[in-house]
Amino acid sequence: MTHATSVLERAGESLGNFLPQLLGAIALLLIGLLVARLLGRAVRRALQAAGLDDLGARWRVDDTLARAGLGTSLSALVGTGVRIIVSVIVIFAALTLLGLEPLSQSLNEAVLFLPNLLVALALILAGVILAGLVREWVDRVTYQMDFPVPLGQLAQAATLALFAITAAAQIGVDAEILTLVLGIVLAAVAATFAIAFGLGGREVARALNAGRFVRASFTVGETISVGDLRGQIVGIETDATVIRTADGRVRVPNNMLVESVVTIHGEPPRSD
Repeated sequence: MTHATSVLERAGESLGNFLPQLLGAIALLLIGLLVARLLGRAVRRALQAAGLDDLGARWRVDDTLARAGLGTSLSALVGTGVRIIVSVIVIFAALTLLGLEPLSQSLNEAVLFLPNLLVALALILAGVILAGLVREWVDRVTYQMDFPVPLGQLAQAATLALFAITAAAQIGVDAEILTLVLGIVLAAVAATFAIAFGLGGREVARALNAGRFVRASFTVGETISVGDLRGQIVGIETDATVIRTADGRVRVPNNMLVESVVTIHGEPPRSD
């Protein structure tokens, strides 16, 4: 009986010593999470007032974020990131306050790892935004050049892969794995170009490259003759021009119009 009473007394004493730490940790957690939410909201409003969302819309970052499923507001995204970072720090601090030695060591390692993780997440976010901008620019250039390869998607994937590899290196992923991933990305790029410019795609590439010259020389509505074919142009596509003849519509490769003698009948149609 005396032994049992002694055990209960020691348990009560331990609980009495631990209870203030537990209450302090709970209070710190609740107050810290509230502060994190308020701080994130304040950062979002401050960035909105500073015109960050307008700048993102001007650079078309909002479209990139929307495609990535991150919303359309860059200010809101930064505010959410601040709230999450502060919340994680508060949770670590609350757990440390409990005074558990094995847990404290793990938390210390996690706190030391946190800056690397934050840098990696920032790199991923920057990669998503920059990859979207690169895709839009490459798509615009390749459209003007009538390029036969969807280089916009390829450039976006390559840019995002480079940022992802850099972020993985930041959190300590093995260099051999990163080298292997980079090799796979470069091999995919090389394979795409090889397929696009292979022997089977030469004629298609010629027609695509001739498209911009056809658009500059002919107008929809004109009646032309090329060889034994005569008809009215009803559409100029990327790789071919559609001509309406007495027998129906005919698609003529654009490179044929560039390399052949073409007769234009009558005056070009007026544009309203």
